[in-house]
Amino acid sequence: MTLRISPLWWPGLALSSPVLVPWLYKRNRLFRQNIEKADRLNHKRINEASLLDLPELEYLDITVLVEWYAKDGFLSDAGVSYLFKTNMGALLMDVGFGPERPALSHNAEKLGFHIDHVDALVISHLHPDHMGGLKGRKTNHVIVPEALLPSAPIPCFLPDHAQCPGFEPHVVSTPMILPSGMATTGPLARSLFMFGFTEEQVLVARIKDKGLLVFTGCGHPGLKTIFDMTRTLSDLPVHTLGGGLHFPISDGRGNRIGIRFQTIIGTGKPPWQRITDQDLDQALTEINTMQPKQLMLSAHDVCDHSLDRIEHGTQAHTKILLAGETYRI
Repeated sequence: MTLRISPLWWPGLALSSPVLVPWLYKRNRLFRQNIEKADRLNHKRINEASLLDLPELEYLDITVLVEWYAKDGFLSDAGVSYLFKTNMGALLMDVGFGPERPALSHNAEKLGFHIDHVDALVISHLHPDHMGGLKGRKTNHVIVPEALLPSAPIPCFLPDHAQCPGFEPHVVSTPMILPSGMATTGPLARSLFMFGFTEEQVLVARIKDKGLLVFTGCGHPGLKTIFDMTRTLSDLPVHTLGGGLHFPISDGRGNRIGIRFQTIIGTGKPPWQRITDQDLDQALTEINTMQPKQLMLSAHDVCDHSLDRIEHGTQAHTKILLAGETYRI
């Protein structure tokens, strides 16, 4: 079994235990309270939601700006950024680690992309690998590389309150249609031990003659919650499930200083518990219940072991998203 924290850290952890253990105890109490809060809130939101009049899109293209795996000539990273183009417009979902790492700027330049090309920016959730880096998370700012800032402010749709320099921030509170004809589920909650109470919105689109696209940033609210909301918003079948599902079972992405951070934080469990194949089994059950025809999976928060299990544990045609590639739904 892979160690999540290098033994080199163990003496320091032991020495800090008089401070660390009480902190973990208090954090765990809040974590448990937030689990109940998230469950109540999601139940209320789903019950209050109703069918959305989703426009029928003639086509939908997804160009991947940032991902863990990349085509030759493109940079990879443990963050994500996706460009969605439809016959009704375009929007950008997430900005990876923003200016803190070179992937977004490099790949955008190589693709000839600029934010002026889109009608809106959507941030799935306020974590560093989606909102523009650790500084962005610390200061609660969405941070975009300066060269990519829009020449005039465009909307930035957020699942929770944050500052968005260069954009017009709009906090989404309920499901709604977005520019480009896509929709957001509105915020769905999850209690995360390190990140705290987390709100994440998921994109939904209706594709002509196919059904629904459901696309996540990390899928933190869990597939059951996401699918329950999707079924409330539309009675059409899910044709494509895409994005991140956060299953770093055998390893995490972007490990640093001897710590496999993804296996410890963002899993919906306290740090002394691992995310397991049994947890993935539950997700596979949800996927197989919805029976999507296609999976377009992000590897930025899903290990290769989990990707392989998902591909072989469902009947859906599976693609692993690559930075620099464009996919048509």
